[in-house]
Amino acid sequence: MSDLGAVGEFRFSHPSISLRWAGATHPGMRRTVNEDSVFASFPVFVVADGMGGHASGDVASALAVEAFRSLKGRTLADVECVEAAVQRAFDDVLARAAGEPVGGTTLSGSVLVDVRGVAHWLIMNIGDSRTYLFERGALQQVTVDHSVVQELVEAGALRRADARTHPSRNVITRALGAGERQPPDVWLRPAERGQRLLVCSDGLTGEVDDAEIAEVLGDVASPAAAAALLMRRALDAGAPDNVSVVVVDVDAVALADEELFDTNVPSFDDTIPGEVRR
Repeated sequence: MSDLGAVGEFRFSHPSISLRWAGATHPGMRRTVNEDSVFASFPVFVVADGMGGHASGDVASALAVEAFRSLKGRTLADVECVEAAVQRAFDDVLARAAGEPVGGTTLSGSVLVDVRGVAHWLIMNIGDSRTYLFERGALQQVTVDHSVVQELVEAGALRRADARTHPSRNVITRALGAGERQPPDVWLRPAERGQRLLVCSDGLTGEVDDAEIAEVLGDVASPAAAAALLMRRALDAGAPDNVSVVVVDVDAVALADEELFDTNVPSFDDTIPGEVRR
């Protein structure tokens, strides 16, 4: 087993919202280069999984998450700033690829944004890294993988239970900086006290199934301990790929007038593949 070391925990407190979070990334048990990149600093929590091996996938993932650094330190971001960061990520990866071989990268995670005075998670995804919400004892995979196996599942040609072992499980259909420029999928969810957000690369979900993830998130109190245990479970399972994990807890959210919650924020429930209840 590889030594994980201590996982640090961070905190942000403000009259509008209070959070604790922790993150960890590891090259895995078979690789020497970690092509995952993580940026976790209020209000941004994102993971990118670089592709390409010798084509510098680590460069692509680092550029993708670095594009969000300008949002660091904001109490709550606005949607337009997040959109600009996504476009900057595309531009930076493509600009670097024009001068040297650089692989594409996934990008998944969330930024806390202000929607009519109410804190919301703006969750985004391109590729097969994932963002989950754990609340009221249930784990929901908010993002939908852009992958061959996901398309097979949606077409009824593959059982979801078999997707993790399918020969094409690592083939993605959309990436930042590779192929046609396609925007990430996005979702807006109100931030609520007691929520736990998980952002991870497929190095975790390829080795640890949703039921086990739900068990850890439900049983382990602190974000640092939860992130460390999820990482340990992946490494103990063999972790042939890089593994990245970010766990964020919402400890408090300022109450708003009821009418503020009656917004035109769209519901994205129909995009959720399902939930795991404990």
